[in-house]
Amino acid sequence: MPDLHFQIDGVVAPPFAAAPLLAFKLHVTDADGAVPIHSVVLRCQIQIAATRRRYNSQEQERLLDLFGEPERWSQTLRSMLWTHASVVVPPFAGSTVVELNVPCTFDFNVAATKYFYALEEGELPLLFLFSGTIFYAAEDGALQIAQIAWEKEAPFRLPVPIWQQMMDSYYPNNAWLPLRKDVFERLYQYKRQRGLPTWEQVLESLLPTVAQEVPT
Repeated sequence: MPDLHFQIDGVVAPPFAAAPLLAFKLHVTDADGAVPIHSVVLRCQIQIAATRRRYNSQEQERLLDLFGEPERWSQTLRSMLWTHASVVVPPFAGSTVVELNVPCTFDFNVAATKYFYALEEGELPLLFLFSGTIFYAAEDGALQIAQIAWEKEAPFRLPVPIWQQMMDSYYPNNAWLPLRKDVFERLYQYKRQRGLPTWEQVLESLLPTVAQEVPT
């Protein structure tokens, strides 16, 4: 029976994708190598291994919304689910490399976006957890089916600049901030009443008021 091992060899952000996308180079190896693999229906859970890196003071401040005060991080800093991805691995013998495509969002209601945005430099620690079904040929040529062992995983450290450059190319000098409809209607009314041409001017006109109300 095949014994598959997985390794992430690298990652790129395709320049002409319809939406932000990271393409991970997934190296799949059969420890036996003698069994022809017809295909693998591969599922992957990707976790952010937040405890596996250090954070400077600015990053700690940006992560308050997720993990609270740094003094409490021994209890609150934890791994968290980023996303799920899947890929069908084509026929191979021994080993092969496929692209595992992972769509990305710039929605700041999503915890993963908050975490990615908070990091200034270095690497982003990820852990890929694999599951799925292997279709392979037995010695007599008959099709066999096996499940991927539950403990199969692969760590990878995503360079932070790759994520930053990808988002900058899709949202140059912009950030996406979704609002509840009632809040949007109030802002829109404020915008119309004051004849403000852009949403940036709406927020800039409100920020001095907010700053005066924030205790120092």
